[in-house]
Amino acid sequence: MAMQAGGEGDVLLVVDVQRDFCAGGALAVPDGDAVVAPINQLMKHFRHVVVTQDWHPADHSSFAVQHPGRQALEVVETPYGKQQLWPVHCVQGTPGAEFHPDLHWDRAELIVRKGFRREIDSYSAFLENDRTTPTGLAGYLRERGLVRIFLAGLALDYCVGFSALDARALGLEAWVIADATRAVGVGESQTAMELRLAALQVGTVTAGEFMR
Repeated sequence: MAMQAGGEGDVLLVVDVQRDFCAGGALAVPDGDAVVAPINQLMKHFRHVVVTQDWHPADHSSFAVQHPGRQALEVVETPYGKQQLWPVHCVQGTPGAEFHPDLHWDRAELIVRKGFRREIDSYSAFLENDRTTPTGLAGYLRERGLVRIFLAGLALDYCVGFSALDARALGLEAWVIADATRAVGVGESQTAMELRLAALQVGTVTAGEFMR
């Protein structure tokens, strides 16, 4: 049976489908390119689409090169707690920060840029990693009356997952579209994130359930 979605209260949230997270990128997610085709199809079933874009300054504090003697994937202490270090990626205005060339991002009503503050990384589409700085997305959804969030994009164990957790914390209904996302596979495992999502009653659907 087809999933009934795409109504006035529903929004498709497409997370960080950017060149640096896809094949050949600085922080490529395994099989990341595979999310593009189902996301493009899903966009046809939603009146409302929002996309997010990682948008870092070149000297962002989450980049390992900003911490002499440290390597990517190590964890450091910051004023807001533990922060995993990353390779330089999604730098503002560079090709790596662009959306995947095949993504139909022009269907989006809103582009949310995150991670542009040098001292704070940002996984969630709702709150940056200090867990107090909002992106503005929650207010936008509230004012538009959008209360049911369907999430796709990159990556499940980071930006997609944390966005879903924050959506539930805000009292929104959240669904992850399982075959329209992929996991990085470092740090917190895909299985651990899936358990956290299940504990907060984040639903799981497939893109095929929307095709009717």
